[in-house]
Amino acid sequence: MTAGTESVRLRKQGTAPGTPPGSRRQSVPDLGSAHPIGEQLPAVFADDDFVLRFVSGLDVVLAPVFTVLDCLDAYFTPSLAPEDFVDWLADWVGTELDGTEALPLRRHAVASAVNLHRVRGTRRGLSAAVELAFGVRPEITESGGATWSSRPLGAFPGTPRPGLHVALRVRDPASVDPHRLRSVVAAARPAHLPFTAEVTATPAPEGT
Repeated sequence: MTAGTESVRLRKQGTAPGTPPGSRRQSVPDLGSAHPIGEQLPAVFADDDFVLRFVSGLDVVLAPVFTVLDCLDAYFTPSLAPEDFVDWLADWVGTELDGTEALPLRRHAVASAVNLHRVRGTRRGLSAAVELAFGVRPEITESGGATWSSRPLGAFPGTPRPGLHVALRVRDPASVDPHRLRSVVAAARPAHLPFTAEVTATPAPEGT
């Protein structure tokens, strides 16, 4: 394990010097370079104190770069990426998050973004997007439908007027931003369908 790999591992665990647990990434005091320039100079400069001191100043600048490159795959792995980089990944892959969600949820959203994009614009994709954003599976009512008939000219299923209704039932409707719900539904619904969205209280169990 190189010095760069070890420093990133310690920072992710919150044990690096000067790095409080749970904090965002920051510089590591006295971080050494995994590839000191002085060790790569021609032999004629090996005993030149001025040259060695000069390039050691460049080592300080390059050390964080080597640290990142040494663990680049971890930065693009949602379960390992630093918190602030997770937010960048969430925007990069087009998740339907606003950045206020808990870190585990944001990591999950990034990891599942590709699968959600595959079903975007479908009932399944809409349900998954809303559940991911709010932690509750919505009730979706569509105007369309499918059926079969043994006779020709059977009645068409659904209603002639296209539409989509999404109901999110939670214990405390005041805790959910209805504008946020409409934003998520608008992004994940079939593009041609007008829609309505509402947040309602979960029905109380019978006998209470």
